[in-house]
Amino acid sequence: VHLVESGGGLVQAGGSLRLSCAASASVVSIGTMAWYRQAPGKARELVATIKSAGNTEYADSVKGRFTISRDNAKKTAYLQMDSLEFQDTGVYHCAAALASGGPYVYWGQGTQVTVSS
Repeated sequence: VHLVESGGGLVQAGGSLRLSCAASASVVSIGTMAWYRQAPGKARELVATIKSAGNTEYADSVKGRFTISRDNAKKTAYLQMDSLEFQDTGVYHCAAALASGGPYVYWGQGTQVTVSS
């Protein structure tokens, strides 16, 4: 397993969670990192991305509520999720590319986020 996510759980609507994604020692080089999510019966959705230099992008559905960040020294990415909504429920996966703009070659096993209404 190259990426390990943590921090998921059950939270009420309006609450917050912080997800972490840590790369294993076998991952030598990391470029862009991303968070995806997949709700039951729905396609996987790109939530946020962050390049090595810190440039970020967000899906319209989470802008203003979610913040992606990273610690390059720790090879770890984070997703701070505030003002959570029922529609944010799903399995959140972390992904990483070898370089900015490259394909995501590393994936985590996912962490469940459940928001109760």
